[in-house]
Amino acid sequence: MDKFEISRRGLLGGAATIATLGLAPLRAFAATAPTSPVTLNIVDVAGNLALTQPAIEAYAKAKPNFVSKITFTKAPAPELPGKIKAQQDAGKVDIDMVLTGTDALSAGLDQGLWMQLLPDQNAALPKLNDIYLPGAAAMQGLAKGQGVIVTYYPSGPLLEYMPDRIKTPPKTAEELLDFTKQNPNRFLYARPANSGPGRTFMMGLPYILGDSDPKDPVKGWDKTWAYLKALGEGIEYYPTGTGATMKELGEGTRDIIVSTTGWDINPRVLGVVPKEANITSLKGFHWVTDAHYMCVPKGLSADKMAVLLDLMSFLLEPAQQAVTYDKGYFYPGPAVKGVTLDMAPADSQAAIKEFGRPEYEALIASAPLELPLEPAQMVLAFRRWDEEIGAKKTK
Repeated sequence: MDKFEISRRGLLGGAATIATLGLAPLRAFAATAPTSPVTLNIVDVAGNLALTQPAIEAYAKAKPNFVSKITFTKAPAPELPGKIKAQQDAGKVDIDMVLTGTDALSAGLDQGLWMQLLPDQNAALPKLNDIYLPGAAAMQGLAKGQGVIVTYYPSGPLLEYMPDRIKTPPKTAEELLDFTKQNPNRFLYARPANSGPGRTFMMGLPYILGDSDPKDPVKGWDKTWAYLKALGEGIEYYPTGTGATMKELGEGTRDIIVSTTGWDINPRVLGVVPKEANITSLKGFHWVTDAHYMCVPKGLSADKMAVLLDLMSFLLEPAQQAVTYDKGYFYPGPAVKGVTLDMAPADSQAAIKEFGRPEYEALIASAPLELPLEPAQMVLAFRRWDEEIGAKKTK
């Protein structure tokens, strides 16, 4: 399966049945072997398995007294919270860990789905403030202690375009809007609630447009909401996942799409987007950072909690973090300090050497880094976008 397709895959079968469904007591869990090896069902709603699955499988091989089997499934982020809530209401939770971006993290916080991991389980986890990169440490606060960051990147929003079709790419928000008016249906971005580039674009516009409060999508985004509506007049439809936008850029159906560092690099590695595709940013650009979180639904046994906390610690070790460079999907990828590209697998180093962009280093150093919206505000922004922008054009 191509990695760029992960965000738009429906939930697959194969969820493991859990024998013990009682809620784990609210205590600290030591990294001791469970009474018997457990089966884990890990659900990915962010494409994170592209970065972490080899390390998770390495954990299972290293700890056969902890884990008997791990089942991996994938789901669209907007669909998973409702599924978990239904399982919890029925007392039959069969999802042990969720790998998520800020989208399902926020929805889960809003609905009270996640276990409180911090500070309750500090003793079973590394000292996160000591090991995280500054950007990852800042992003960790968004989880409210109910998720642990496993990967991090500066993200976007960037514009990706084909230079053979776009000789002079837009450099300002006004120029992008003019492009959509003069070239209807040649620009595309995906539904923010299920697209990293889509939500990064939505959250980055208030900085680019000079809105009154970039952190308040209800009262502070007047310019942004008006701009998105105007932009929508020249957009044919909004895909439900980023992969479709990449495919259409590669096929020539669209000329410009919204992108991020990872979504720029990885689809070109895979051949979905031509290697010669280029990127640009708009005047007033700020990075809106992004991360993937490990979250645990309420309703698991004490044995499973102990194993999951041990797995989280394992995935934050430098050797496992180096694997997250992958083929640039979440570039750079590692959330912890001191993990450099020369520590990554040889195929990762080769892919990033060929398809990475030297200009990213300067852009990351020169443009401000901004946190995404707080979870409650993100839920409100997604809802308003769905109702006012995407209601009639999302498919």
